[in-house]
Amino acid sequence: MDDTTDTDRTRSEELQLTRIVLRPTGNPLPLGFMALALGTVGFSTLQLGIVGEGEASTMALAVLVLTVPLQLLSAIIGFGARDPIAGTGMAMVSGVWAMLAVTTLTSPPGSTSPALGVLLLTAGVAMLVPASAGRGKPLAAAIMIGSAVRFALTGVAQVTAVSAWDVAAGALGLALAALALYAALGFVLEEGGSRTQLPVMRRGDGRKPLRDDMEEQVEGIAREAGVRQQL
Repeated sequence: MDDTTDTDRTRSEELQLTRIVLRPTGNPLPLGFMALALGTVGFSTLQLGIVGEGEASTMALAVLVLTVPLQLLSAIIGFGARDPIAGTGMAMVSGVWAMLAVTTLTSPPGSTSPALGVLLLTAGVAMLVPASAGRGKPLAAAIMIGSAVRFALTGVAQVTAVSAWDVAAGALGLALAALALYAALGFVLEEGGSRTQLPVMRRGDGRKPLRDDMEEQVEGIAREAGVRQQL
């Protein structure tokens, strides 16, 4: 009995000495969504024939040096901010854009690749995983789902070599860019405390950062990934 009491007392003292430090972090979604808009518009113009196939390498290089690193940075910040959509979602999108860009740079203009198509279809399914965790921020989740469908359509075009699928993916890509820019503006205005705010459809847990005080927001944080002993 004494040993049990001593153990409980030791654990209580250890918990009292434990401190969890929270680092203030800006919302990484605006950066990730703006980078997404750049990438999807670039490839959409190629798929829709707005830009000629001779510009494919230039577009791919631009996506590789601009969209990919910006979305990767957004993912890193998202993981640090404990946001599964910004972390997992942006990292996945960044990797898919990198794969598309490198493939475009190393393939003949206008060619298709069934292997690339299979990978894009798989990536589209995989991206539904972080989107499913975004119930509190349905607008951000919708952009992830839109990206998943856009990549899947491009994958079908690569597998079947039917240009109609490319056109569908390009049209969806332009719509996705508009939605991403809207979301980026909404989140930026929200972070800046502007009175003129665009609705970003936060609900449930997504409203907690704007509604609850710090004590309520950090409730249960000791049991979250990165803080508990094992992930």
